Amino acid sequence: MHSGFLRVAAAAPTVRVADVDFNLSQIKAKLTELEANGVEVAVFPEMCLTAYTCADLFHNSTLLDAAAKALIELRDLSRTLSLHFAVGLPVRHAGALYNCAAFIRNGRVDLVAKTYIPNYNEFYERRWWRPLQEGESLRVDIAGEKFEMSTGRIFSSNGAKIGIEICEDLWVPIPPSSRLAMQGAQVILNLSASDDLIGKYAYLQSLLRQQSARCLCAYAYAGAGWGESSTDLTFDGKAIIAENGTILKANRRWDPADNTSIVDIDIEALDRDRIHTTTFADCAQAECHDRSCVCEAEETTPCTTTAPRTLMRYVDPHPFVPSSDTERRERCEEIINIQVAALAKRLDAIHCSTLTVGISGGLDSTLALLVAARTFDRLGLDRKGIIGVTMPGFGTTDRTHTNAVELMEGLGVSMREISIAAAVTQHFKDIDHDPAIHDVTYENSQARQRTLLLMDIANQTGGIVLGTGDLSELALGWATYNGDHMSMYGVNAGVPKTLVKYLVGYFADEAPADSTVRRCLLDIIDTPISPELIPADSNGNIKQKTEDLVGPYELHDFFLYYTLRFGFTPERIYLLARHAFTAEEYPDETIRHWLSTFFRRFFSQQFKRSCLPDGPKVGSVCLSPRGDWRMPSDASSALWRTSAAL
Repeated sequence: MHSGFLRVAAAAPTVRVADVDFNLSQIKAKLTELEANGVEVAVFPEMCLTAYTCADLFHNSTLLDAAAKALIELRDLSRTLSLHFAVGLPVRHAGALYNCAAFIRNGRVDLVAKTYIPNYNEFYERRWWRPLQEGESLRVDIAGEKFEMSTGRIFSSNGAKIGIEICEDLWVPIPPSSRLAMQGAQVILNLSASDDLIGKYAYLQSLLRQQSARCLCAYAYAGAGWGESSTDLTFDGKAIIAENGTILKANRRWDPADNTSIVDIDIEALDRDRIHTTTFADCAQAECHDRSCVCEAEETTPCTTTAPRTLMRYVDPHPFVPSSDTERRERCEEIINIQVAALAKRLDAIHCSTLTVGISGGLDSTLALLVAARTFDRLGLDRKGIIGVTMPGFGTTDRTHTNAVELMEGLGVSMREISIAAAVTQHFKDIDHDPAIHDVTYENSQARQRTLLLMDIANQTGGIVLGTGDLSELALGWATYNGDHMSMYGVNAGVPKTLVKYLVGYFADEAPADSTVRRCLLDIIDTPISPELIPADSNGNIKQKTEDLVGPYELHDFFLYYTLRFGFTPERIYLLARHAFTAEEYPDETIRHWLSTFFRRFFSQQFKRSCLPDGPKVGSVCLSPRGDWRMPSDASSALWRTSAAL
């Protein structure tokens, strides 16, 4: 294992029916290839030494003896490999045949027998195979040597725990992998020979996603492929690897040249999720208290290293934003529905038909206003009950002010404009602050004045103040305490900054092509992110750009996701970021700088999050002090900031 990642392969090499020597040569060639690619654990298909479709030839000693000899040869070969692997073969014992997986590593072989033998539709496996029930163990003779054959066994391999099941075992109501996972297996290997039918591949993928998700594990599946008999069935050669509900890698079916999937499994992430999901251990205790698994206590070879290497898995640089247009649109629609339903419930619960929201012409306030408008439509309320307030200050530009005004007009909400310049100037006089000094006092005084106005207007109109701050700002503490930090309902609290623009874009796509609303929304998306608390430059353009001050939001959202979703260390987050972003996008020193900034601000700004207003959770990451994230406000960030030389 390298840095918490285990490199796993599923392979489906070409076979010839009953030609053990050929099949052995294909497996050996594939092992050489996998070893060269740094693979640590590999799985091959069911009956790959003989082919699955041998039928009554399985009752012939010539075939069985050849398979036994091939197993011994692979056992001996394994002494020269660091790779651990599972192959399928028939095993005879006490007048019966068993469908087995042989887990081979470092000159050692352990056999795992198939638990559930299908005998329906196109399958007649009970004609050849005897089932071995969970928990059974036998000593069997193969080519004059003794091997243990069992079920429900967990193996130590390169720092990970491995469980094995065979084909049909996955398709039953309670697969053996369920209990293997609850007893500690982090990776499940499945040796399969499931034929292909219309619609079956999609169904299989759904099984793999669900089983890996339920078991909080990785699942590597190798299915029989090119060369199997087509007498009655056809096999497509599937090599699929899933992890916690996601298909990480799948080969191109029907192509004998593309017969392998290799990916780095995140064992550390799986372990974290098992600890975090408390019901996993509860279920294990309930289901497995009277069961025991046999688990190797020690590694047969050194198993871990921190030596750097290139990850063989995709790391999304934007984990909150789906990469495909279709998925992204579906995500946006779901989030908006959550926001609207939440706000509608709040208004209904307090018998409120008005709300007040500050409109700056920026992304966050725009999203809040759009959600408010849709909510009022759903409740059958007049949009005039939405009071949008634009409050120009010292840094407000013509661009944002125009967009704010025209957007409110286009949406048909009530609009008020109140300049805060005079009030804040008087405030500076009262506290003896030099307005030429553009420090935190200068900035925060404006934010607090705006919040005061919004609160008073809400009182005046019998409504509530709708908050506009997003998840990323909450993580960084990029809000003025008791200023824009405070509202009566924070409708954007669960939405990360990298997703906000896509949500606004979703509304833009729904607006008429030639409408003022659409034009405003598209220009708002293109406007630099800024609190506009510092005067504009000499050309009237935004001078204060948020990402110049706190760092790129795409980096901070990346850091936030892996900090909260998986609890990763800074070293590991850096490793993932280095893989996700190119050096041209962000050099090493840039990633390290902003990662240090993230942890400094994340820890120091917890006090703001401890008193957040209510707001809906929309995704797997949330910072509500009443739900997902509970943290002392005075916790030290020292350990995190000193990690990885941050």
